[in-house]
Amino acid sequence: MMQRMGLNMGEVPDAQEVIIRTGSKEIVIENPSVAVLEMQGQKIFQVTGEKIVEKAVTVEKKAAIPEEDVQLVAQQAKVSLEQAKAALEQTNGDLAQAILLLSQK
Repeated sequence: MMQRMGLNMGEVPDAQEVIIRTGSKEIVIENPSVAVLEMQGQKIFQVTGEKIVEKAVTVEKKAAIPEEDVQLVAQQAKVSLEQAKAALEQTNGDLAQAILLLSQK
């Protein structure tokens, strides 16, 4: 009857782990039982598991350093573009601090 209505139900065999990642945490479900319901071309997953572990995730974002800033620091400190970019990354994009850092070397 389910197949006549366009529904298909099955299970994901031998699933070992399901990981759900959000912006702030990661949920790991070990030894899960995963059921799949397919309906009108979409899949719905139902996950149950023995052991569930939640852990906070910290993502370190690097500030994008504009090429103009790299060129300015390189010109002012009289160093290569690579050295200027490294100094800007070290100072989190602070132009004055990067120039001072390179001038002291």
